Amino acid sequence: MNFQAESAAYPYPLGVHCHDDGVTVAVFSAHAERIDLCLFASDGSEQRRPLRQQHNQIFYGHFDDLKPGMAYGLRAYGPWEPAAGHKFNPQKLLLDPYARILTNTPRFHPSQCDAGESPDPQDSAPHMVKAVIPPSLGNPPPPVAGGPVPWPQSIIYEAHIKGLTQQHPDVPAAKRGRFAGLVEPAVIAHLKALGVTAVELLPIQAFISEPRLTGLGLSNYWGYNTVAFFAPHPAYGMDPDDPVSVLHEFKAMVASLHAAGIEVILDVVYNHSGEGDHLGPTLAFRGLDNHSYYRLPAADRARYANPTGCGNALDLSAPRVLQLVLDSLRYWAVEMGVDGFRFDLATTLARGPATAGLPEGGFEGRGTFLSCLMQDPVLAHKKLIMEPWDIGPDGYQLGQFPPGTAEWNDRFRDSVRAFWRGDAGSLPAFAASLAGSAPSFDHSGRTAVASINFITSHDGFTLHDLTAYSRKHNVANGEANRDGHSHNFAVNCGVEGATNDPEILAQRGQRARNLAASLLLAQGVPMWLAGDERLRSQAGNNNAYCQDNPVSWLDWTANPQSEEFQAFAAKIIALRKAEPLLRQVQFLHAAKEIGWWHPAGRLMTSEDWHDPELLCLGLELRCPERRLQLWCNAGPPVAVSLTAGAWSVRLSTAPSAPLIEASVMQLAAQSLVVLAAGPAYQ
Repeated sequence: MNFQAESAAYPYPLGVHCHDDGVTVAVFSAHAERIDLCLFASDGSEQRRPLRQQHNQIFYGHFDDLKPGMAYGLRAYGPWEPAAGHKFNPQKLLLDPYARILTNTPRFHPSQCDAGESPDPQDSAPHMVKAVIPPSLGNPPPPVAGGPVPWPQSIIYEAHIKGLTQQHPDVPAAKRGRFAGLVEPAVIAHLKALGVTAVELLPIQAFISEPRLTGLGLSNYWGYNTVAFFAPHPAYGMDPDDPVSVLHEFKAMVASLHAAGIEVILDVVYNHSGEGDHLGPTLAFRGLDNHSYYRLPAADRARYANPTGCGNALDLSAPRVLQLVLDSLRYWAVEMGVDGFRFDLATTLARGPATAGLPEGGFEGRGTFLSCLMQDPVLAHKKLIMEPWDIGPDGYQLGQFPPGTAEWNDRFRDSVRAFWRGDAGSLPAFAASLAGSAPSFDHSGRTAVASINFITSHDGFTLHDLTAYSRKHNVANGEANRDGHSHNFAVNCGVEGATNDPEILAQRGQRARNLAASLLLAQGVPMWLAGDERLRSQAGNNNAYCQDNPVSWLDWTANPQSEEFQAFAAKIIALRKAEPLLRQVQFLHAAKEIGWWHPAGRLMTSEDWHDPELLCLGLELRCPERRLQLWCNAGPPVAVSLTAGAWSVRLSTAPSAPLIEASVMQLAAQSLVVLAAGPAYQ
């Protein structure tokens, strides 16, 4: 029966939902004249059902003959006026913005493009991924065993679903690179042995590769090009013939990680979509209501404001776009059991309405998106991590997000790298980073755990490559080595790239240990890049976003160097967990809590802090029962005069522990040492 029952139809919730008496459909468009629901049979034949009811810019209907598992898309009719921001063309099949399941992985095809003076006549449906009417999902995964991990105890492991398991010998071949592979016993055992408390997954919402990459035979491996904010990426499921299974596999992954006491954080990309610039494909938002979804310059609405550098920017100052993002976040948090989110280019999300002179909108740290997020009864209690920049005007906003959020701290990354490289004058910024980056975050009631500390991330050199390459090697990306950061504070220790020289390898290992220890022992929340514990290399590529190959995949081959470093990383994490002084919430300012020591045995003076050649200092953390000292020496060997106390060595990055005699410690060149005095915590 082909019947749209008006009495059973409601304009909410948005999307396609199954009920006992049929299926409801609701789609937002402020400027469309008509929207059709398009149903597709297995042979590709199409049946169109107009959504005849409208209310508050929602097209909606109820169909009593539709069932879960049916493939569908949308077609929107309206004006073709690019200069006014309208690009309606019913020849372009569109994804439902609320689609929760896709038939297959989204792929670019020229028929999806629509950039001429008149609507393109090609029907894109034969080449478009379709959505699937979803079944009931059942219960969400159980919460993490032991309850949410407090921020001070959190150690985040940033990983790519495919890269982590694609070459793992103990993961069955069918599960490699999939949600199911991440929770194989060998992988969970690795995470537990290392000591991390959360995995932060690079984008798993369905994404598409850009036309330029497709033409080069490459792909968007990282996934920062989302087209469906509710749907898991189909390629991460095991059964391409059963699109629904990917939902259950994602939930099973979350459940298994939770059972192991490990939280799940998703890297989410709501700042732009995979439709690209005005020449890109029409996949969903552009065809449904280009004027409403995107930031468009008033002077030329045929193009896009581009603070993201990705061709377009979604306009979260528009109520329905804001609703889309918040609904998506709640879906992943409630239905799929996710524990937190890392917001890519969060400055774009927090931009207000466009003005005549600022089509990107100005950053609003207490604006609509952040205010809605922080008062939401579900989302406000999740881990919320901001990438505090974009490339638009005033795009760098480190420290300007509200209390209750945390931020990626690139100043920590750069100051620690610069210090261990031996840069003159680098000591004050390095010291501030060790103490929680108070200059950036100690205001507005924020605490030290607002700083997400990292030395490496998916974007940039790996830890190994920081010690093996002085410059980037990105030619394989097809951009003549112009892409990626050029200012990396990297040191190759004498040879660019691979070497068998034992002296150089020893220097590289020492430098890697110093960087790792600085990260894991600093105040704030550490984020560890997957594979750094095994000294994974990308052969000097510091922007491997399009390298879906062994360049980006973790190498699990056993060798003495990787096994030794993995054990060292686990040792530092264990030390952090054993010493509460290393993971405090509040910033430390009082003399009874913190002290900075000169190697001569005195507290640091103003003159010392301004000495550009000083590359050694001690940080002392204190409580009534316990004292810790972190001695960091990026210079030559030095004799350190210690304060009174029965100091014991808890950790040394040098090949051997330092000698302490008569309150003098012989601190090796380029080394970090942790000393402790007082009873250990139980």
